[in-house]
Amino acid sequence: RLTLLELIMAEVSEKNPGTSEEINVFMRHADFLAGCFQDKCDAVLKLASAADAEDEEALVTIRLLDVLCEMTSNNRQLEHLQALPGLLKTAIDTLRLTHLAGKQAVNVFTATHAMTGQEEISHPAVGFKSHLIRLIGNLCYKNKENQDKV
Repeated sequence: RLTLLELIMAEVSEKNPGTSEEINVFMRHADFLAGCFQDKCDAVLKLASAADAEDEEALVTIRLLDVLCEMTSNNRQLEHLQALPGLLKTAIDTLRLTHLAGKQAVNVFTATHAMTGQEEISHPAVGFKSHLIRLIGNLCYKNKENQDKV
C-alpha cells in the first residue's frame, strides 16, 4: 500500500495537466483516498506510544495525508476535495487529538519534543501535525464555507 501511495504521489506531483479522462480518474481516486484517510486517521494516534512506532496502518495514513496535501495543492483537484463531506472535519479533529496526545506525554506529537540519541530523527510522524495544518489550509483556500467551519 505504501508503494502504491508513493506512485500516486509521484503522478499527482507532475505538473502536466493531463487529459480530461485522467482528471476524472484522479477525482475518483481522490474520493477513495479521502475516504480511506477519514476511516484510518485514528491509527496515527498509536504512534504516541513508542511500542507502536512501526504500525503499518499509521504509516499508510501518514502517506495518505501526504497525497491529499499534494492533491489539494493542485487547483484542478482542490475544488473537488473542498466539497467532500467530512474531510475538513476529520482533519481538524485529528489535529486536535494529536495535539492533545502531545500534551499528555512526551512523544512524537509533543511540540517541544527533544530528540534523544536513541530516536530516529526521520520518524514517519514527524511533521504530521504540520501536514494536517497544510491540508486544512488548502481546504479553506478561497472557500468561504470551509473557512467559516474552521
